[in-house]
Amino acid sequence: MAKMNPNSNPTEYFQNIENPLHKQYLALRMFFAKGATAEEVAQRYGYTVSTVYTYIRNFKGKLTSSDEDPFFKESNVGRTKLDHGGEINTLIVAYRKRNFSVPQIKAILDAQNLNVSERYIGTVLTDEGFARLPRRDKQEYNQMDFGNSSATLHAATSKRLENEPDKFSSQLAGLLLFLPILKTYGIDKIIEDSDYPETKVINRLSGILSFLALKLSDVERYSMDDTWCMDRGMGLFAGLNVLPKAAWFSSYSSGVTRQMNLSFLNRLRQLWSAEGLLSDTVNLDFTAIPYWGDDDPFENNWSGTRKKALASIQAVLAQNPDSGIICYGDTTIRHSNESDVILEFLDFYHPDKETSSELKYLVFDSKFTTYENLNELNKQGLKFITIQCRSKKLEEKIANIPKERWKNVNIKRANGKGRNITACEDVTNFDDYDGKVRQVFIASKGRIKPAIIITNDFNISLKKLVRKYAQRWLVEKGISEQIHFFHLNRNSSGIVVKVDFDLVMTILAHNLYRLFAQNLEGYSHCEAKTLFNKFISNAGEITISESEILLCLKKKRTLPLILDQFSEMEEISYQWLHNKSLRIEASSST
Repeated sequence: MAKMNPNSNPTEYFQNIENPLHKQYLALRMFFAKGATAEEVAQRYGYTVSTVYTYIRNFKGKLTSSDEDPFFKESNVGRTKLDHGGEINTLIVAYRKRNFSVPQIKAILDAQNLNVSERYIGTVLTDEGFARLPRRDKQEYNQMDFGNSSATLHAATSKRLENEPDKFSSQLAGLLLFLPILKTYGIDKIIEDSDYPETKVINRLSGILSFLALKLSDVERYSMDDTWCMDRGMGLFAGLNVLPKAAWFSSYSSGVTRQMNLSFLNRLRQLWSAEGLLSDTVNLDFTAIPYWGDDDPFENNWSGTRKKALASIQAVLAQNPDSGIICYGDTTIRHSNESDVILEFLDFYHPDKETSSELKYLVFDSKFTTYENLNELNKQGLKFITIQCRSKKLEEKIANIPKERWKNVNIKRANGKGRNITACEDVTNFDDYDGKVRQVFIASKGRIKPAIIITNDFNISLKKLVRKYAQRWLVEKGISEQIHFFHLNRNSSGIVVKVDFDLVMTILAHNLYRLFAQNLEGYSHCEAKTLFNKFISNAGEITISESEILLCLKKKRTLPLILDQFSEMEEISYQWLHNKSLRIEASSST
């Protein structure tokens, strides 16, 4: 169709007719309205007579076969209707009946390639008479009944992310903030080079990142799988359209062996060491991972969180006290070999059997190993710091120490504050141990009995000695964090994952939070739960273009700190996202 010159004269518009439809309209008008003959019409508009008769015949046919005007289309006033058949509105109503919020409904519809805005969803719910949902905290939300509707959520099948433009929303878009950390430290390369299994659809990197997506996001997997498997932002983190379903996670972990986990942990330990994240001290501690099944194939172990012994899997963790990085974990411990765990850790740390100068101190609890193994550590040139078990004879010895031998010591804590204690030193020896051991009695105000620290280091100052052992409590804090935030002891939930592999994924997720926090001024000491609530738990819009992924996070008080920290990482490209870069901005709406 020829276009008219917008600057043409209105008179010329009707005299110099260029549009063919316009010319046909005037020719037919001249024939029917003014009573002209076909010959006159043909001469006036430059047609042949047969062409004029053809236009007349076709015009009459259009009038009898359709109600629409043959020449003029009626314009529809208002916005284009999104839901012609009513299917989208039906889904929105069904999801609201299951108590899903507007943003959650938006994320679910995005996963089904139904692109509607949150405003549209809100309008539909208002028109249907739904009131606003009450504000709910996490505990109330987990206790709500989502099964009171017959509507079924049909999640998309997990597959490789397609390399084409797209736009969608995510309720956990902040999860993508871990992508620069994975790439900067080369953790993605370690995953790709590992021995972990993969499938034709989901490669090794996407598989491990799928597990990490759940660990990093504080998802209570046994009850919330109908929401995370719909969130396309979590799928994007792993290079997929959406995360796999619960059955895939159980099936994947069944193909993982202990040797795969050890090899992976060792590669990570080498990375932490190369990055200067491991000091000369390692804190070691046991933790019990409860078993909730009907059978009882496990031994009873003491659970500090429940203050009792219960059927559980005994695990050990090794943590650096300065950076908080956990470099080792093992769940294959039985009562018969738990005292030798410390030697197995040394075999892991020094597979070449040569003790390096990097690791000098091992700090652990009183019942962690035997005096015979302490003697072995001493022979290898390693320093140990541990607590001596109390006995009636030892308590009598402490009670008979003269007052003048007790010294006042001020111990500085990490926050700069101090605490006054009294301490007294002595030298002793033990059966199965060659040589002398330094013995330090520590007392403080109150009714607490004095603690007894023993070490083979006679050169370290009393202040540093007490400070080193006090930092051992950090590993206990880390264990508590993993149990509650990373859901380490929920292995009999809807997703059944082999516990040793689950521990490795927990360790990696814990370390990613420590790396995430180390450059956040004022937040480097925060636990994973706090970091998640303040930074990661944030919704946003994700726009995928040919060269980059634009992440528009919702406005939050801590968002400026994120924008400053990640502004220098916009040039990083991610091979599992088709070599696209990630750019982070603040959303223009709240």
